Amino acid sequence: MTVPLAARLRPTTFDEFFGQTHLVGPGTAFRRAAESGKLGSIILWGPPGVGKTTLAEIVARLSGAKLEKISAVTAGVAELRRITEEARKGDGPLFGPRPTILFIDEIHRFNKSQQDAILPFVEDGTVTLIGATTENPSFEVNPALRSRARVYTLNHLSEDELRQVLARGMASLPADLTSEAEELLLNLSNGDARSLLNMYELVRSVAEGEITVDAVRNVIHDRAALYDKNGEEHYNLISALHKTVRGSDVDASLYWLARMLENGEDPLYLARRIVRMANEDVGLADPMAMLVCVAARDTVQFVGMPEGALALAEAVAYLALAPKSNAIYAAYKAAVNDVKNTRHDGVPLHLRNAPTGLMKELGYGKGYKYAHDFEGGLVGQNNLPEALLGRKYFEPTDRGREAKYRERMAEIRSAYQSTETSEVNPERSS
Repeated sequence: MTVPLAARLRPTTFDEFFGQTHLVGPGTAFRRAAESGKLGSIILWGPPGVGKTTLAEIVARLSGAKLEKISAVTAGVAELRRITEEARKGDGPLFGPRPTILFIDEIHRFNKSQQDAILPFVEDGTVTLIGATTENPSFEVNPALRSRARVYTLNHLSEDELRQVLARGMASLPADLTSEAEELLLNLSNGDARSLLNMYELVRSVAEGEITVDAVRNVIHDRAALYDKNGEEHYNLISALHKTVRGSDVDASLYWLARMLENGEDPLYLARRIVRMANEDVGLADPMAMLVCVAARDTVQFVGMPEGALALAEAVAYLALAPKSNAIYAAYKAAVNDVKNTRHDGVPLHLRNAPTGLMKELGYGKGYKYAHDFEGGLVGQNNLPEALLGRKYFEPTDRGREAKYRERMAEIRSAYQSTETSEVNPERSS
């Protein structure tokens, strides 16, 4: 069996390790603890191909511990029990007791009961846990287990670090590589050392003579994927899209939209979020914004993808360029807060319809002022429960269309505050 280049070149010491200098650089706390065998249980959080498994192997080698490696994708509670039972027994009388490091790759894929099954053995020292995850441990690892393991964050490799990785690969597996082809490989790897070496090895195996940009493109059609529609990166990207739209950065907004769509995001999910942006961040500063966004959603449903992407791009650009206001968003939140935190008094009698004689006798509709009977269609009457009289929720901004609504609100509130409103037909009701 041919061992992949990335596996053959896996570092065995911290000095051979590329990247993560904040952890493995000389004199760092992580390195000192690992070299002294006092690192304890840890969780390594970072993107693919940045050295999580390699770090676990180096730590185990330095500590002299037995390393048990499992993947949360395929392992179950039965395998965990086997490992912990063997850890309790040790290696036998010939070798004497030896500590066990349990390395769980993609630990975020273990469910709560599986993670709970590990906990007692980590707690009593039967095993030292090293978990590796590409997902945020704050959400994917049980708090009880997380509290017994220190979380270390690993980063994408920089371009210089990737060059060093590729240089090592070319030293082991020589080839003529143009500088343009090298740049393309670095770009396609997305900071993933394993992906970089795998791509280089694949291109070298099929290229005839010098490896050029065309040779790379003929073999590698897509960059290393970093996107998981159900993972943290999904939420990071939608957050970036929403915040750049809110910040009126049309170029960044289009980039984040394209990043999500090209990585396979559900276009209707994006359409729903874009409609939300129109409501939350543009509001009545530009009432057309919601219409544009709903039309974009309808276009995606009608014509499908990839053509529908242009409709979403148009909506995102419109939102980014539109005047911004969260006045409606804030007003509704304030109203909801009063609904949740004040008593629910009855609807004022003058606002109630009175379709029966009994209801009229009880005062339903009495004193209602029909707005069209008053000058300008404005009439001052108290329409909130008594406990909330005078409460103001909507405060238009001076941006976009809301500037006109601001003037109109001042006129309306003046009418409501006036005690001199003349009634034309005070007995009329709805």
